[in-house]
Amino acid sequence: MQTGICTNIGNCSKADSSEKLQVPVGGPFVCPECGRELSRVGGPSGNAGRPAWVVPVVAALLLIAAGFGIWRFASGRSSSPPSPEPSPVPLASALPSGTQTILRLSGSNTIGSKLAPALVEAFLQAQGAQNLQRVPGAKDEVSIVATLSGQSSPGAIEIKAHGSKTAFEDLGSSKADIGMASRKIKPEEKTSLASLGDLTSRASENVLGLDGLAIIVNQSNPLEALPTDKIRDIFTGHITDWSQVSGSPGPIQIYARDDKSGTFDTFKELVLHGVDLASSAKRFEDSAELSNAVADDVKGIGFIGMPYILNAKALKVSEGGSVPLKPTVLTVRTEDYRLSRRLYLYTAATPQNTWVRKFIEFSLSDAGQAVVDKTGFVGQALTNIPTPEPVAATNLPPDYQRLIEGAERLPFNFRFKTGSDELDNKASRDLGRLVQFLSDRSYQGRRVILLGFADSKGNPASNLELSRRRARSVERELQSEGIRVAVAEGFGQELPVAGNDTEEGREKNRRVEIWLGK
Repeated sequence: MQTGICTNIGNCSKADSSEKLQVPVGGPFVCPECGRELSRVGGPSGNAGRPAWVVPVVAALLLIAAGFGIWRFASGRSSSPPSPEPSPVPLASALPSGTQTILRLSGSNTIGSKLAPALVEAFLQAQGAQNLQRVPGAKDEVSIVATLSGQSSPGAIEIKAHGSKTAFEDLGSSKADIGMASRKIKPEEKTSLASLGDLTSRASENVLGLDGLAIIVNQSNPLEALPTDKIRDIFTGHITDWSQVSGSPGPIQIYARDDKSGTFDTFKELVLHGVDLASSAKRFEDSAELSNAVADDVKGIGFIGMPYILNAKALKVSEGGSVPLKPTVLTVRTEDYRLSRRLYLYTAATPQNTWVRKFIEFSLSDAGQAVVDKTGFVGQALTNIPTPEPVAATNLPPDYQRLIEGAERLPFNFRFKTGSDELDNKASRDLGRLVQFLSDRSYQGRRVILLGFADSKGNPASNLELSRRRARSVERELQSEGIRVAVAEGFGQELPVAGNDTEEGREKNRRVEIWLGK
């Protein structure tokens, strides 16, 4: 047996009690409760039942081995022992001498694991930097070091990916210049950071890309789709056997991200709705580790960002009678997939570090969005548009069906602030992308069709009028840029893409679709 302790304090009872755990040699050296890799320690390792002579004999053998080692060393034939595993090194001390940290990113592991390092490298190359290298620090920390143009000493951009919560903590304590978050800032976080400006304003809140929160199972699981209420019942422990959701009989094993994760925060908001996660869930800080654990467990189910589906199987998701959809580039790009989410970069409204604005503008440019696509997330640039899938909904309103006949849907929607026809921060940026796209000669002469929708909260007649106002609001913006709109119509609360019983669902239903006719 090998002995270790779990260090996942606050998320695992084994870690909280400092219990020494024994794991068979050759097996995975992980905590049986949360799945975190154990920290190796000395101490008891299964002595019960051993003959009394074992310990002294082993001690004698060790003394003989030690004496032999001394003789080998004295005779000049000693071989070097294997180096112990190095302790985590703080990023600052791991950097080459004279290196200046020019920018610090902190927050979401979903962004910081693969996307942020790739984005930083592309950004530095665009700035003319050379000799790029990744310098690892402690777990989930890395610096990208490079020789900057016109500088004699190297510069570094620091990335610490310990969860979206730490994005706002580190912004508040001046330990970060940019906060990476896989969820929207919470009202209490906005209030606590008021000294940095309004972090929900366009100056501070930047949508880096899109992601689909996938519900994953083992490839052999026969289940293909689940509604969000069943997903909630599984992850809160109300459904405990696969036979209760038309699967093969057997106990359900739940896998989940840790409490600091923005992925978990998003899951709580979109699925759990205030109900606690089942205490039996195995918790993970690393997305890939969680996905691999589910892929290896025929009874497992978990939630993960779309790039981390890996060898698992993603289920279709529905809500409130909407059509079940899988997390794909198209369904996530339009944000019609119920568990789609936005990935954010937050900054002070007026950052003092000049590198902040440079990095943000690069990240939102077509070049930056190409990196988002390459790392498995969904970028927002209107280039290489995927072929739209056929409209899957049934019982389409006759006027809607007539307007979209023979037309091609662009793969994003304009969305709005609650109860108004004012574009949200992402839509404001998307408007510029659409103008640039429609200004291309190959699209000139195409009929632009704007179709607005509202949620079902309030009076149906008022919702119909609001959906028309939203379509006409986009029409005015496009016309001011010289883009002629053929149709701007509203359909009220019809054709919901999500349930209207939650704010998240209603937000998805408040939209304007963009179609191009012949």
